[in-house]
Amino acid sequence: MKHFAPVLLITACLTFGLACNRENIPMAELNEPAASAADAREAEPSGTEQATLGGGCFWCVEAPFLQLDGVEQVVSGYAGGDVPNPTYEMISTGATGHAEVVQVTYDPAKLSYSDVLEVFFTVHDPTQLNRQGADVGTQYRSVIFYHDEKQKEIAEQRVRQLDEAGAFDRPIVTELSPLPEFYRAEDYHQNYYAQNSQQPYCQMVVRPKVEKVREVFADKLRE
Repeated sequence: MKHFAPVLLITACLTFGLACNRENIPMAELNEPAASAADAREAEPSGTEQATLGGGCFWCVEAPFLQLDGVEQVVSGYAGGDVPNPTYEMISTGATGHAEVVQVTYDPAKLSYSDVLEVFFTVHDPTQLNRQGADVGTQYRSVIFYHDEKQKEIAEQRVRQLDEAGAFDRPIVTELSPLPEFYRAEDYHQNYYAQNSQQPYCQMVVRPKVEKVREVFADKLRE
């Protein structure tokens, strides 16, 4: 699991003079005005399961998961805070307590929850507290919001296994909490990488994660 090195991404950004911190992206590049986030949890289609995960910027987690066979839907959103119906501008202050998360709907016949967690721990650094690379704040924290006791047990076991195996240079600090209310993010955040792949942040931060998943999980990609 030591294959992902966010420091290298930051260094590359500095070398090429690119803005790797997403907060530096002009709002004009987000394509449309922010809309109020929905206050309802995403419906879980029959025969599927869901995982709700935060690993820094939700653009960085959404794009890798969308490549996997068995993933039916990935919705970017907010969870874990105290303010109802938060907006992106509110979340960006770090004052609401929410984390940027993705809610992954998947077919358990093709992809297990353990598989989902394996991808999750591959696309972000779970040893960084309240940040991912240049994105700093509690909204970028590493978190698993488990949907039931079975997910909780699997997540706890996976974290323990990774720590005992020394998979990372430092202990994992991923938060494990029961699923709170999930709020869908504004429309322009959905499928963001596919629509903005040439944007510097996407090129320098999101794309390496997408490529890493294509390399490590080649047998689980969509045909």
